[in-house]
Amino acid sequence: MSEIGFYHLTRTTLEDALPALLGRTLDAGQRAVIRCRDAAQVKQLDEALWKAKNPLWLPHGSQSMGHGPRQPIWLTKGDDVPNDARFLFLLDGGVEQGLEQFDRIFTLFDGNDPQAVSRARTLWKQVKQAGHSLAYWQQQERGWQKAG
Repeated sequence: MSEIGFYHLTRTTLEDALPALLGRTLDAGQRAVIRCRDAAQVKQLDEALWKAKNPLWLPHGSQSMGHGPRQPIWLTKGDDVPNDARFLFLLDGGVEQGLEQFDRIFTLFDGNDPQAVSRARTLWKQVKQAGHSLAYWQQQERGWQKAG
């Protein structure tokens, strides 16, 4: 079973919070897949990752760029994993199938959006029933605090 962390964004946008988590993923020697809700979010996130300041360099790709097996971070609107990533970043509204193939899953959701919070609660119940190990993290002024 996978270890699934729910990351409740309360202070920043996804585009501001995600680079630090991805940087830690790369520092741990891992590869990541980021499942977006649609092609527009893939494009938006691609642009945001190129502009990230900390860490300064987040090498990544998507289907439009190609070279999937060589990409340490893969952006997708589907369930493809061409880079053999063991870490999955599941963005609010992203594809939720195939979770068992990942060691760690990071589910990020906007705490200021009642629908996103509701979807996260529903997913929490589903994956808990499936037997995954769960953790809840809430964004603080500086970093994340684990709750529960």
